[in-house]
Amino acid sequence: MPRTTDILLTGIAPAIWGSTYIVTTEFLPQGYPLTAAMLRALPAGLLLLIIVRRLPEPALWARILVLGALNFSVFWSLLFLAAYRLPGGVAATLGALQPLMVIFLARAALNRPILPVSVIAAVAGVGGVSLLVLTSKAALEPWGMVAALAGALSMAAGTVLSRKWQPPVSALTFTAWQLTAGGALLLPVAFWAEPALPKLSTENLLGFVYLGAIGAALTYVLWFRGVRNLEPAALSTLGFLSPVSAVLLGWIFLDQNLSVLQLIGFGVVLASIWLSQRPHVPFWKGPPLPAR
Repeated sequence: MPRTTDILLTGIAPAIWGSTYIVTTEFLPQGYPLTAAMLRALPAGLLLLIIVRRLPEPALWARILVLGALNFSVFWSLLFLAAYRLPGGVAATLGALQPLMVIFLARAALNRPILPVSVIAAVAGVGGVSLLVLTSKAALEPWGMVAALAGALSMAAGTVLSRKWQPPVSALTFTAWQLTAGGALLLPVAFWAEPALPKLSTENLLGFVYLGAIGAALTYVLWFRGVRNLEPAALSTLGFLSPVSAVLLGWIFLDQNLSVLQLIGFGVVLASIWLSQRPHVPFWKGPPLPAR
């Protein structure tokens, strides 16, 4: 399949993830971040397991648990923690550092060269996201910043290791295993740390179904397909589409205004995504790493 198709299909995932904020705030009961994350991951993973009807080989269980934790349990928990402690703009900007982390983790774990275009695109993307979401009233709370950076590192590591540990199975099967593992790890934590959910309304149920079926099952099948087919640095910059989508949805559905700086941010983000897909010669390959 042409590379352009791979990019477009993979980009659908972060574009849909941008709807998570509006769905969470408008449809879900507030104050249950871990429970919401668990209900987003576990039912979706079990549904996909029923479809694929295949469990990982015992030798893969440890790796699947690590990937499920990095991509879902740890990442989503830290994401919610950062969202509670920081303004959304600060959390999104710190999270946008993930592509830079991927570049250096891919060098260490996959022996990928560091490309100047990838670094430039990643830095430009961070700048574009900051123009999109940062405000003059943004506050910096230390533990919130730690959570945001740790969450970005968790997903960056999950992205790279998903490429490194990719088993010979379909993206659908790989997604089913990771979502189930991530949701299962969240289950006892959510049960211990949060009270029971109140009686759910129709809107609450629709929100959970959307986040599980569309925001988790569908999007992560597309994402892990991209992990298999695209270079990690090019893949990770597609994540910039998430804040772009979130701002657009806020403008369309929540009557939020768009400033000139935000419009410039849109352009910078889209340019950085385009730039990251260009093949260039590495400016630093470093000493060859041993084969893994």
